[in-house]
Amino acid sequence: MRKLTLGAGVGLAMMCSLAMAELEPWKDYEPSEAVWMVTTVKVDANMGDVYLEGLRDTWVSSSEVAKKLGHIEDYSIMRSDLAASGDFNLLLMVKFKDTAALAPDKAKYEAFVEAYSKKRLDKTTKKAQMEYPGIRTITGSYQMREIKIK
Repeated sequence: MRKLTLGAGVGLAMMCSLAMAELEPWKDYEPSEAVWMVTTVKVDANMGDVYLEGLRDTWVSSSEVAKKLGHIEDYSIMRSDLAASGDFNLLLMVKFKDTAALAPDKAKYEAFVEAYSKKRLDKTTKKAQMEYPGIRTITGSYQMREIKIK
């Protein structure tokens, strides 16, 4: 019984200290308007450059078109330098102006297909569906915002 009471007391003290430490958005920190879509990828051993080559021809080329059209603000690829990187070793990141930029938009879609070309889009989709599953695993997708602490 004494252990239970001591544990409950410690738990209550921790909860009280956490409640007192709460920050308020826009007062204590500011979330960005911009939204990053982040995909974590585990690329198989010795397949990093093969996957990057494929991304150059698919994801990077389509991201360049989206950026030129103003559909996205930026995109990035980050790769771990460490061999034992855990659940993922590559990040694919796309920056959007705001949440509204993520909404479905027929005019944007049609402009993208026209700029990228339907034939190229089909080739990209086929490459991603046929080749990528054998060399990588997508381990997560996240919608994130930068936080500026005041």
